[in-house]
Amino acid sequence: MKDYLSFPPAIINSAYGSIIELQGGHQVIDAISSWWCKSLGHNHPRLKRALSTQLERFEHVIFANSTHEVIIMLSEKLAKLCSGLNKVFYASDGSSAVEISLKMALQAQKIRGFSERNQFTALQNSYHGETFMALGLSDVGLYRQPYEAQLVQPHFINHIPYVSSREDPLWQDCSSYWPAIEQQLDQQASVLAAIIVEPIVQGAGGMLIYSQDFLRRLRQWTTTHHIYLIADEIMTGLGRTGLALACQHAQIQPDFICLSKGLTSGWLPMSAVLTHHDIYDLFYADYSIEKNFLHSHTFSGNALAAAVALECLTILEEENIYSQVQQKELILKKLMQEVADVTEKLTNVRTIGAIVAADLILTEAQKNQRCDFQIFQEAIRQGAWLRPLGNTIYWLPPLNIDIALLEKLQYVTMMSVRRILSKKSSPQNTN
Repeated sequence: MKDYLSFPPAIINSAYGSIIELQGGHQVIDAISSWWCKSLGHNHPRLKRALSTQLERFEHVIFANSTHEVIIMLSEKLAKLCSGLNKVFYASDGSSAVEISLKMALQAQKIRGFSERNQFTALQNSYHGETFMALGLSDVGLYRQPYEAQLVQPHFINHIPYVSSREDPLWQDCSSYWPAIEQQLDQQASVLAAIIVEPIVQGAGGMLIYSQDFLRRLRQWTTTHHIYLIADEIMTGLGRTGLALACQHAQIQPDFICLSKGLTSGWLPMSAVLTHHDIYDLFYADYSIEKNFLHSHTFSGNALAAAVALECLTILEEENIYSQVQQKELILKKLMQEVADVTEKLTNVRTIGAIVAADLILTEAQKNQRCDFQIFQEAIRQGAWLRPLGNTIYWLPPLNIDIALLEKLQYVTMMSVRRILSKKSSPQNTN
């Protein structure tokens, strides 16, 4: 909070498309989709109309023992995203969706008669949210460390086969990594209720991309051992990696999919958990405390959010957003690689879909100087909301961003990295 003394919060005047306008008229490109949620940019006219239309009918009614036309239509669309996952549970945010999937997996194992299956596994560098169970299954120390003593202690799979792109040989075949991973898994098999993953891309852990073959093998292993697989698609879902779901890169069907962020393109808080009939049937019984799934959420099925989400999914289909993302993948990689080549300050350029990232090359002296925060400030001055993850520079723009704005974003990134790191590496330069 003390940072605000020297760098006051930007006051937002308006936002439209991929642009945020600050007080005074200064415009910045939303390079990270406002924490990954503005998949269709700001102030989209069709989403505005959908919200306005629903607002004339009603804004919210209790979703226990009630339903409405919009939520029915939304549920039908969501049920088509992944074949077989046709049951939907609604909440308001990503962490809640993760909590719901974890609780449901835990209770489902108990109903099946496997009470000893009460533990979870996640991946190294994982991040799943800020509520306690979700945080407990996250492996990013920045968020986890203050609460370590109170958190659940999961197993974390290490030795993940990370890749730079879908052209990396590991993308197709990670067999050299799998025996060591399988050995870790086999030691936990008898006590696991579920494994949770961010499919293909780990966001807060540094925009790390891993092999689809690893995800495919992990799904096979969980199926063999009767362990549920939870896909946290909160960041990756609905087009970010070039497909409707990141799971589709590995052609798998998990037991749970968690969606949020892009579900309403960041207009209103909403999340959903998709699951299948086998899970649903475990809870389908005459009234019984043991078979009730109780996760009461005041704003579950919110009508305003549902109306926007329904229109958002329709736009993704009608405007061929997924194919647009696939076309931009190579452009993003080329632009970031040029930044790395010109500045000589970036390494490990990696990309998939509308995500591209690279790591800062820092001297020993620079590593404790918060260069990432200084680059963030410089980029705002130059015209982009470029907010690094530690020492990882990344672009995660709206899926429908114009190519001209990507080129401008490249220039801003290049200038910001060069000005901060060149200044820091030149002791004689005190300006």
